[in-house]
Amino acid sequence: MIRYLLRRLGLMIVLLFGVSILVFLISHLVPSSPEAANLSQSALNDPEIVAAYKAKWGLDKPVWEQYLIYMKNILVNHDLGTSIRTGRPVLEELAQYFPATLELSIFAMLIAIVFGVAFGVLSAIFQNKPIDQILRTISVSGVSLPNFWFALLVMNLLCNIFPIFPSGGRYNARLYDPASAGGTGLYVLDAISWGNWPLLGDVLAHLVLPALVLGFFTMGLITRQTRSNLLEAMSSDYIRTARSKGMKESRVVWRHALGNALVPVITVSGMGFCNLLGGMVFVERIFSWPGIGQYAYLAATNLDFPAICGVSLLIAVVYVVVNLFIDILYGIIDPRIRYQ
Repeated sequence: MIRYLLRRLGLMIVLLFGVSILVFLISHLVPSSPEAANLSQSALNDPEIVAAYKAKWGLDKPVWEQYLIYMKNILVNHDLGTSIRTGRPVLEELAQYFPATLELSIFAMLIAIVFGVAFGVLSAIFQNKPIDQILRTISVSGVSLPNFWFALLVMNLLCNIFPIFPSGGRYNARLYDPASAGGTGLYVLDAISWGNWPLLGDVLAHLVLPALVLGFFTMGLITRQTRSNLLEAMSSDYIRTARSKGMKESRVVWRHALGNALVPVITVSGMGFCNLLGGMVFVERIFSWPGIGQYAYLAATNLDFPAICGVSLLIAVVYVVVNLFIDILYGIIDPRIRYQ
């Protein structure tokens, strides 16, 4: 196991190095310029101002030299650079925005896993019956509907027509001031640790709709995967043997069949979690959620190269870490898997 982990860590370093090269080159080779995105028209007409702007942010150097300076700052100084848009360190801004996205992703995955596994089991037990058809329709809808369209639909229904939930943001400013309260940035955890139950209710109310929208797609994938794996497991010889011994059907499903059926679901859940972190730009914009998606959108529209590279590296790190965790989890759940 130790040898396997060391080999995977080495591959992770190579992968992140390759990601940094690709992201840096692509972001710097787009047919536009940061000065055009960030300077006024009058400033753009002054060559001295444009030259000073490029010199300040190192844009007057060749791309390869900019990349070497960027990597040196990361490896030596642990510095992801300074945001062109805000003038703040990118690492500091990522630390500010990432907890919001992490909290939203965790709750979205909880919704996806709980409902996805439950729907998949019910769909397999009642195969080809009306409840199966309904649940399969829901799962196909989750996979097929664009999340931004579903977000607008849910917001219009539950915020405007039936005003049950707040339409955006993470909290009510009258209940909470992040600047003075401190905490982890995970507001649900903070509210529980402080015993502030009105704040907890408010934070959860703001969290429900974006988490539901983001979890809907992954829930559809988990439902389909659970159903197909469970149907395959329930047709196996060991399941027929358990039934022939007079074991209750519920015990056969939950104790014997479901355990084997859930192993491939782990992969779907892990990749779904990574996709949530990397693909929530539209949902965060619609719900005014101050997370990595919002930050990435603002960085891209302003051609903020350090911020774009910082977000991309963060998402790449999440992907490789989650994949490593999934591989290790396989060995824990299934004793037949051994890593050399």
